[in-house]
Amino acid sequence: MGNIVVLSFVYLIGIGLLLIFNELVYRRLSPTGEITRKFAHFSSVLATVPFPYIFPSHWYILVLALLFATVLYITRNGKQLKSIHGVTRKSVGSYLLPLSIYITFLISDFSGNKFLYILPMLILAISDPMAAILGINLKAYNGKIKWMGRKLNKTWLGSGAFLVSSFVISLIALYFHRGVFDLKAFWLAMLVSIVTTLSELISWRGFDNLSIPLSAVAVLVQIRNPRSLNVVRVVLRVCL
Repeated sequence: MGNIVVLSFVYLIGIGLLLIFNELVYRRLSPTGEITRKFAHFSSVLATVPFPYIFPSHWYILVLALLFATVLYITRNGKQLKSIHGVTRKSVGSYLLPLSIYITFLISDFSGNKFLYILPMLILAISDPMAAILGINLKAYNGKIKWMGRKLNKTWLGSGAFLVSSFVISLIALYFHRGVFDLKAFWLAMLVSIVTTLSELISWRGFDNLSIPLSAVAVLVQIRNPRSLNVVRVVLRVCL
């Protein structure tokens, strides 16, 4: 119990130092808010990947998520954390991120399967920032995606980067998880990458922070055991 509390404080201090470093970079080097926001997204989510091996209960994650959300809310209209809040577009993604981490961990905890948390978080940490940065900064041969006559706020290059990176991440993660590389791993990785790419594609105002990991969880749970999909539904009803 004591060690878990200490580790919780270590994570809080680590995330705090990360936010301070990110803010200093933003103020000294003046990159765009999108760059520093995505760097904070990448590093903070990646740091949560070992959570299932560190914290024995979802209650610890709930406390950490609430503290992080509180800090974001307090600094929203102030001069602090402009590296995260300093974007022109409207987005609730920063608030949904701690909720997403907690819900995904909760489903993984209830299911007794750590992989249900690890793979969705890896995709959220790596593929989402990669898609955003490439989609925003590379303009040549890169246009908005049109769907049923409507132009979406997503680019071909960004969504393509998300699809490829999420497939590679899923394939590698499945290999280490199952200990074997076969056609099942290949097709499952492909399915996860397609579903998460579609969820990112249709999400707006930062809701992809929630839809990406939950769509990955839904695929993994359905493939493993269709009946256990009820666990996902119960958790979502309770939390949302």
